[in-house]
Amino acid sequence: MDDFLYQASIYLAAAVIAVPLSARLGLGSVLGYLAAGIVIGPVFGLVGAETESLQHVAEFGVVMMLFLIGLELEPRALWDMRDRLLGLGGLQVGLSTAAIACVAMYANHPWSVALAVGLTLSLSSTAIVLQTLSEKGLMQTNGGRATFSVLLTQDIAVIPILALLPLLALPAIPHINQDGSIDRGVKDLHDTAHHSLSLVEGLPGWAVTLVTIGAIAFVILAGVYLTRPLFRFIHATRLREMYTALALMIVVGISFLMTLVGLSPALGAFLAGVVLASSEFRHEMESDLEPFKGLFLGLFFITVGAGIDVAYFFNDPLELFGLALLVILTKGAILFLVGRAFKLRGRDHWLFTLGLAQAGEFGFVLLAFSTQQNVIPPDLSQKLLMIIALTMLITPLLFIIYDLLSRRIGEGTPQQEPDEIDEKGPVIIAGIGRFGQIVNRLVRASGFKTVVLDHDIETVQLMRRFGVKGFLGDPTRPELLRAAGLEKAAVLVAAMDDRKTVTRLVSYARRQRPDLHIIARAHDRTHVYELYQAGANDIVREMFDSSLRAGRYVLENVGLSEYEAAQAEQTFYHHDRESIRDLAELWIPGTPTAENKKYIERAQQFEKQLETELLELAEKHDQKSA
Repeated sequence: MDDFLYQASIYLAAAVIAVPLSARLGLGSVLGYLAAGIVIGPVFGLVGAETESLQHVAEFGVVMMLFLIGLELEPRALWDMRDRLLGLGGLQVGLSTAAIACVAMYANHPWSVALAVGLTLSLSSTAIVLQTLSEKGLMQTNGGRATFSVLLTQDIAVIPILALLPLLALPAIPHINQDGSIDRGVKDLHDTAHHSLSLVEGLPGWAVTLVTIGAIAFVILAGVYLTRPLFRFIHATRLREMYTALALMIVVGISFLMTLVGLSPALGAFLAGVVLASSEFRHEMESDLEPFKGLFLGLFFITVGAGIDVAYFFNDPLELFGLALLVILTKGAILFLVGRAFKLRGRDHWLFTLGLAQAGEFGFVLLAFSTQQNVIPPDLSQKLLMIIALTMLITPLLFIIYDLLSRRIGEGTPQQEPDEIDEKGPVIIAGIGRFGQIVNRLVRASGFKTVVLDHDIETVQLMRRFGVKGFLGDPTRPELLRAAGLEKAAVLVAAMDDRKTVTRLVSYARRQRPDLHIIARAHDRTHVYELYQAGANDIVREMFDSSLRAGRYVLENVGLSEYEAAQAEQTFYHHDRESIRDLAELWIPGTPTAENKKYIERAQQFEKQLETELLELAEKHDQKSA
């Protein structure tokens, strides 16, 4: 017990210290977990032999992650992905395997070993890539969806790879053990059977197929017909912890069943998630499992870092780094070509290329299995283990390179020539997203002509289908604004999503037209101050009015009349506008508001003033009602 508490304290302390530091430096949590593992393992030796066994437990985080991803995908969505699963994923696995196998054969390895090496290194890190995509909000981009399709294909491909590897086994080479006995390099299947459970061991091929299909069918049918009654039964107990217990039981049980029939637990969990995606209890399961997923994934990354053999690495670090970079460059080149073939462009193309260029955690599983089956020699297995770990360590740096590239190349959509603007009007609306389209509809419905500009061709085309004529082009380009009639327009609405773009447009328009009335969309309070200094006349925080209206609804349902709630809303609104103007004069660009003493003091005064005004308003209502 004492040893367990010691180890738990070490792992948790390493994570709590390293991960926030890594996140603050902009390196992401994954690199923080890996660095924590290296520090407590190879560097200080605080953890040791338990790392390998702990890694098997930590891999359950990958299983949970795929279950949660499955919950986000309904079967119809998965069917719609079939072209990417077979095309993008199939090509990536096939071409990467072939290319790496050729390199291995060039290094004088037998073709069977080369093929096993190619299959092992062709897979990418589901855990690191999906975690990083989620952190950076890239899952819903074209590049993120393409990356996920490939990762899903790779997880499915693990099954046939595990079936193929024993067929590539090398002839067993006997050697003499220290006690003088002869080890013929062949595992005793009877001994192995005592250490693992299996429903398919010893069965003929047709029976294995039937049992496997039966297990998959059971998962699907149980997801459709059993989970709802189970959740209703648990709901009747009114015990919150039972929801968590049931969600864990579902994932653990399915993983165990998949293991019994020789399938990937991660694949089984994903399948179960897809089946339950349309369940009314989906969000309940997500909230219950999300903390466990994060902890297990973090533990997995720490064990990867802690398991690195530093002594082996320092025997020939240049060779190992060189081989790791060779794997990344080889896979990256193939991914670049495959992405180009499937018409990925710009940011999406680089996300797809750099995000999947590493080897993955399933490589550890395949290496252990290959060594056990005498497919890959032990010395080569150790080298490959180090290469996989190094590529995973390099992965966060690849995402940093992606961030740098994405800033330079701008949007990941194909660059289109701007439209020729053949209309002018008194109102120019720059940006026709969820904010700008409401403004445009109201103004046009009131009988005024607008000129709409947007840089996204899909948005412009969508608006045209609904009869709204928009023009494609970058609203910050001077020639486009002149063509839209900036010199004679009465009002400019800056409604783009990107806050820096809005500020730049407002600043340019004010320099060109000191008399122009500029209405700007603000992201938050700090952005309001930036736009105020840039010269905007009216500044609208995108969430302010809707939040204020929601607050009024709250007041109406806790005892205030509609009139009283509306007056409180108006009081807050006018007070906020006054405080914004006043605080804008105290705001200092580049200085956090938390470090601006004059700003904080004035903001506190305004807050007390608001409380006083609302209390006085409430007293007036009480006097009238009396």
